[in-house]
Amino acid sequence: MTLHFIAKDPETNGDHCPTVWFDDVAQEFVVQGWKPAAALLAKCLEAGPIPADEAVVRIPARMADALKEALDVAARSAVVR
Repeated sequence: MTLHFIAKDPETNGDHCPTVWFDDVAQEFVVQGWKPAAALLAKCLEAGPIPADEAVVRIPARMADALKEALDVAARSAVVR
C-alpha cells in the first residue's frame, strides 16, 4: 500500500484532528474525522443501516481543498484511468 498523506485540518492543534489520505493500491480515500452526535447519526440512519465495519465521520468544510487534492492524487494514480 502507498498511503499518501494529503492534509490535516489546518485549524486544529495537529492532534486528534480530521485528516485525509489516499491509498493508491486499494484505490481508496481514507478519512479521519469526528464522531457524529446522536442526532446526526440518527439522521444518517434514515438512508439505511450502517454496517459494523463502516462508520460515519464528520470533517469540516474548510478541508474542501484537502478533499480536492485527494481527488487529484486519485486521478493521477496509475490504476484510476
